[in-house]
Amino acid sequence: MNKKFYLIFLLTLLILTSLACTIFVGGPDYPEQTVPVSADEVQSMQTQIEQAFLSGAESGIVTLQITESQLTSFMTQKLNEQSSPPFTEPQVFLRNGQMQMYGKINRGMFAANVLITMNVNIDPTTGLPKIEIASADFGPFPVPEGLNSAISAVIEEAFTGSLGPVATGFRLELVVITDGIMTLAGRIK
Repeated sequence: MNKKFYLIFLLTLLILTSLACTIFVGGPDYPEQTVPVSADEVQSMQTQIEQAFLSGAESGIVTLQITESQLTSFMTQKLNEQSSPPFTEPQVFLRNGQMQMYGKINRGMFAANVLITMNVNIDPTTGLPKIEIASADFGPFPVPEGLNSAISAVIEEAFTGSLGPVATGFRLELVVITDGIMTLAGRIK
């Protein structure tokens, strides 16, 4: 009787323990190197943008460099403001002409890593950055509907929201992504 009770107790304990845990179900490998997140980086990015436009007001040319840390911090802030973000713990890497954004997704008791690879181009109509998702890997989960427009909206808000009224008449002419930095250059008309 004691062995049977002990076995049932252990089995029940095992089942309850597994229900309380989150089960990792895969997805792309999360980068070993992490990008630091800080509110100071968001402020630094906004200050840089303002300074670039103040300098550009005289010359007509605006050049701006945004780092992985600034974008990661900004994305973290924006996702934390959402009641139900599509993923958490973003890590933005700027490499080989593309923006790669890693994150973590939780669905019930299951968790997976996420990788969204994006191309950043120039929208010929607006003269602002145009974000196009080249690939999205949500592990075993389906890619959420409207992902492209949702991610593009957050990135666009990062650019236009940070620029605000200083960007009046600004037209982007160049976007270069390499070695952890996105360089944006354009003219004020």
